[in-house]
Amino acid sequence: MNPESATASARVPVPHVRRRGPLDLDECVHALAEVHERDAYPVNWPDSPGDWLTQPSLLVAWVAELDGRIVGHVSLSRSEAGDAAPALWSSRKGVDIEVTAVVSRLFVAPAARGHGIGALLMAEAVREAHARDLHPVLDVVASDTSAAALYERLGWELLATVEQWWSPDQKVAVRCYAAAG
Repeated sequence: MNPESATASARVPVPHVRRRGPLDLDECVHALAEVHERDAYPVNWPDSPGDWLTQPSLLVAWVAELDGRIVGHVSLSRSEAGDAAPALWSSRKGVDIEVTAVVSRLFVAPAARGHGIGALLMAEAVREAHARDLHPVLDVVASDTSAAALYERLGWELLATVEQWWSPDQKVAVRCYAAAG
């Protein structure tokens, strides 16, 4: 390898995943705004994005950093009444919904894609769910084909596609998944 190649490969950024801290929320909201502008995720921009990332059922959240910047996020939450994926998986397995955990709020900033960050964040959420003796499940808007492709590449099982009312005038189709195993 010539010296120029060695220098170029030394510059390849490596993503790092860590637990999200309270001081990370502003950077997370900034990255989320970039994702929303490009991909319309979340479908409905929340009045308070920081609160949306810190939903009441939150167990733990992680961020991904690349070159010292937060570029990704995922959270793990307790299942709540009305959550489609936990209900589908638990009824299929004949177990209580309380043995599931919902993987949510996954996003990667557009400029940071292609580094495997989504897969790293998902792996962290799955590890934590299993450490808590919970089975990870999730749902995704059916039109988000790139997210569905990621979950399927990672071996997640499609449970069903269901329709949910997100407001009195907004009916949304969501694909419900469960981690393999």
